[in-house]
Amino acid sequence: MSAETARARQVFRIMGAIVSHGGMMRIVMHSRRRFLLTSAAAAALTVRSRAQDGGAQRLPLDRLQAWEALGYGMFIHFGMSTFDGQELSPGDKPSSFYNPTKLDVDQWISVARDAGMKYAVLTTKHVAGHCLWPSKHTRYHVGTSGNQTDVVAAFVKACERRGVMPGFYYCSWDNHNRFGSLTWSDTIALRKSGQSKGATVPEPYVSREYEEFQMAQLAELLTGYGKIGEVWIDIPMMLTRDYRNRLYAQIAQWQPDTVIMMNHGIGDGSQLDTSKAWPTDLMAIERFLPNSATGHVPWRTIENKRYYIPGEVCDPIAKEWFYVDNDPPRSDAELLGMYLVTRTRRSNLLLDVPPDRTGVIPPMHTAALMRLRKNIDRVGGV
Repeated sequence: MSAETARARQVFRIMGAIVSHGGMMRIVMHSRRRFLLTSAAAAALTVRSRAQDGGAQRLPLDRLQAWEALGYGMFIHFGMSTFDGQELSPGDKPSSFYNPTKLDVDQWISVARDAGMKYAVLTTKHVAGHCLWPSKHTRYHVGTSGNQTDVVAAFVKACERRGVMPGFYYCSWDNHNRFGSLTWSDTIALRKSGQSKGATVPEPYVSREYEEFQMAQLAELLTGYGKIGEVWIDIPMMLTRDYRNRLYAQIAQWQPDTVIMMNHGIGDGSQLDTSKAWPTDLMAIERFLPNSATGHVPWRTIENKRYYIPGEVCDPIAKEWFYVDNDPPRSDAELLGMYLVTRTRRSNLLLDVPPDRTGVIPPMHTAALMRLRKNIDRVGGV
């Protein structure tokens, strides 16, 4: 029996004990055989990747593997959507509608550290277009809101104090700062209204003015807050390939050591569509687990070149990305299964843990994370 197989069996036994404890928890997982085969495949991929050198990617292998070694991070969805209750917010509420009354960014990162997380990624601007820093390029930001704290600055400082690597999320879909762009909110409204009358609804796009706006805002974020370990660009499929190339190159110039994620969208990471999310340093695996047959395969041939592209699973601790009432965390067994399967299949887990409308991570999420850490420790970590 290989060491990897023995390890997988030990993990499986402990998971079984957790599932059966008190008859209170259940977990949806593949068969024992599939779990063991996946573990062995992941181990083989690890050996194979170490044997290879180079690659056409911008960052050297040791930098990418250092990011992989972080393993586990906290995604923090917080912003106007927390207050208007709409994940895909129209961005029509006044800035003052954002008003956390007990904002405690230190608490967020303390929870992340205590949960065993090594990095955190903050939604600096989501679909609503409201910015968590006082941007000079729009009036729709925390500086004009009900709580004027520069959340981005507080986040970076909290990460530095607690040894957590900071990362920034920035959404290309912006329903407030439009500059003549067409978003999915527009196309959805057209279909619902029947105005298209069978005609082809145009694909969402951003204007040249929005490109300049996005670049200027990212300049503020990536030159004004110190070293940032990960830059997460959401909805890159709205951007032209030429602009994505320029954006990627500029981000790399501002932050040479950062890993850049162009979010490919929902899926298991098996395929990378360059028309949606290229160039990128990471493969997004959103709302799914990595491919069950192979695990995540980092070596990819893209446009006739070989690249090493690590995988990152992102999924919320509950059902929704942003905090909403009556959205309890997943069961302990399900969270442990998500963690173990993600890590065994050679991907990082970026678990979303949203603060509530007061500006703190609620006790139910904190408690679930601490139990998850204990359960991870029981299997010796992965």
